Amino acid sequence: MRLRLVIPGSIDQATGGYRYAKRILGAWGDGPLPIVDGEPATCLARRRAGETLLIDGLALPALYDRLPLPDCAALIHHPLGLETGLAPARARALLAAEAAALGKVARIVTTSEPTRRDLIAMGVDAAKIRVVEPGTQGARAACARRGLPRILCVATLTPRKDHPTLLRALARVRGARWRAVFVGPLDRDPAQTRKVRATIAALRLGRRIVLAGERGEADLARAYARAHIFALPSRHEGYGMAFAEALAHRLPVAGVAAGAVPSVVPRKAGILVRPGDARALARALAALLGPAKRRYAANAARLRFPDWAEQARALRAALA
Repeated sequence: MRLRLVIPGSIDQATGGYRYAKRILGAWGDGPLPIVDGEPATCLARRRAGETLLIDGLALPALYDRLPLPDCAALIHHPLGLETGLAPARARALLAAEAAALGKVARIVTTSEPTRRDLIAMGVDAAKIRVVEPGTQGARAACARRGLPRILCVATLTPRKDHPTLLRALARVRGARWRAVFVGPLDRDPAQTRKVRATIAALRLGRRIVLAGERGEADLARAYARAHIFALPSRHEGYGMAFAEALAHRLPVAGVAAGAVPSVVPRKAGILVRPGDARALARALAALLGPAKRRYAANAARLRFPDWAEQARALRAALA
């Protein structure tokens, strides 16, 4: 199979969708290496005969008026209309446009079963959807972590990730010993970054929280290895790679029961609360900062996730 992946901009961007693409293509294995095309508007002019075209969901709107295309598939992490903060009319318009476009695509790959169900609810034909979940690095950190309890959050600062709720929850457990590190790009939504910084200042958490910004793979792996707890109150996740990677590093999880997160984080390995409920999230954090942490971490250590080579084979099968 000769594959051309169309994804906006550089594949080295540090978000879950881009990391999914980079990891699964890096594990592609035998045969011609996939071509990554970062310019959706001109990808068709560069396309070679016999290539399978896989269009990332973020790139798909730029090609709506060119569909249908021969030997074309779509890679959907989550429907664009489910992004947090959209006006209802805008959300409905995005969902309708995406559903119409996917109706013209021969094959669709989603990164989770909940996202598959979302597409079916939008009217997309279930028969042409295949699920290929992310893999994990496979490396597991030692269970025993020392030093001051460190809470790790890995997410781009956008409204959907809902860092302010996490900050309000952390303010409620300020009496406990902890430090928090927020890893993720700070420049994708400047207004949200300003809101997060203002919330940190208003809650007087500046000495306890580090906004570490975007980090490379090696630094990110070290952040997981040094952490004691993973916390992220996303209001929707198409899969939630950061949650799976946290569990693969034996970290108990405090999060929100939204989107695909409950399918990734079992009850015995994490505590999931309602979206936007800072008080409930604070109780979850307090439990994981106490003796319960060891029980949840031990349960996380028993979980098994597929590796990227396995998922690369699954993607090839889904596109064949």
